[in-house]
Amino acid sequence: MTEANALAANLVECARTKLAESVEQIERCLKLLSVEQVWHRPNDVSNSIGNLVIHLNGNVRQWIVAGLGREEFARDRPAEFAQREAIPTDKILGELKTTIERARAVIADLSPERLLRKVTIQDYEVTELTAVVHVVEHFSLHTGQIVYATKILINRDLSLYDSQGHRIDGRQAGTP
Repeated sequence: MTEANALAANLVECARTKLAESVEQIERCLKLLSVEQVWHRPNDVSNSIGNLVIHLNGNVRQWIVAGLGREEFARDRPAEFAQREAIPTDKILGELKTTIERARAVIADLSPERLLRKVTIQDYEVTELTAVVHVVEHFSLHTGQIVYATKILINRDLSLYDSQGHRIDGRQAGTP
């Protein structure tokens, strides 16, 4: 395997793993919350956890499933944040998990050549590599917000790490 192929394979696997881990974190949070808590807004300029889940679903569908996987998708981004009526947690979580599994499959098929190919997504011309990095970074950012909001709502430590920064959830050593 060439260095370029090894680098691409490592990046692809890292992105797929990080998305899977983040959706697990979101699921863990949602299972600790009532529907009312999922849709709670601390003020008019903040999003609820429910809005963030819908937004992540739209972002991943647009950038990876449609943008790289070429599946049809018409996104209404403003509606992701405008949603005020509570949607059942199982529904929004199920849709997100389905999207993440599809995105992970699309990412798994990315070769070194594809990672360097340019595409236009959301009016941005980017490489497919940039699209993957954008989605993983964006997903991680909002996952952190969901974890933080959950901690505030239930007053409970949700840490996956001990005081030395080592994982306490049983994942293999060497997986940060």
